Amino acid sequence: MKKWVEHLLNLLYPRLCVACDDLLEMNEQYICTKCLYHLPKTDFHLQENNEIEQMLKTWFDVCHASAFFFFQKGSPFQKLLHELKYKGQKGIGLVFGGYVGTDFVLADKFTDVDVVVPVPLHPKKLKQRGYNQSEWIAKGIAEKLGKPIDTEHLVRIVANKSQTKTFNAEERKKNVENIFFVTDTSFFDGKHVLIVDDVLTTGATIASCAEQILKANNVKISVVVLARA
Repeated sequence: MKKWVEHLLNLLYPRLCVACDDLLEMNEQYICTKCLYHLPKTDFHLQENNEIEQMLKTWFDVCHASAFFFFQKGSPFQKLLHELKYKGQKGIGLVFGGYVGTDFVLADKFTDVDVVVPVPLHPKKLKQRGYNQSEWIAKGIAEKLGKPIDTEHLVRIVANKSQTKTFNAEERKKNVENIFFVTDTSFFDGKHVLIVDDVLTTGATIASCAEQILKANNVKISVVVLARA
């Protein structure tokens, strides 16, 4: 009966791949198998001192860092991130976070982290959007790693301008200075923290988060993003 209902709903409200708009099979979620196969994955988690680690090390002492796939404007996967971030499709974050986490478990990477922390939205933006896309990515990753997720101790206290605007590296750095705050630094004492975000461009936002968390004692920070711009 359940399968018949699913088939009927799919006829009335067809589920389409967010990348290519083809019909999804019953066992597919958000993206078809063909597009998933052709996803421009980075495999950075398999590379020591990969380009993201090198970039972030210019900002702070990062332990490990990775991105799931490369993102280019105009690519079929631009729509995927647009749907996740602006069209209410928060489930995309959960599903793709699960893909990321599965890759990490298979490669035995990031399995030693203690807590997963998504880059927070300002309360005003959170109310407007209704959810934090980075939190949903983090949920998918945390579930596969079997680690707790924390959304209480790192908060955004300044509603800065969107980083999607045309900023150079220096402008991006100034745009995110002192916009985050840790409510209780002792929570992060002695922990290996995995910071999660949707897209990484220059690393300025991640670095601003790390700056606050690093005020804790004996803390290590690793970073994972869904896409590398």
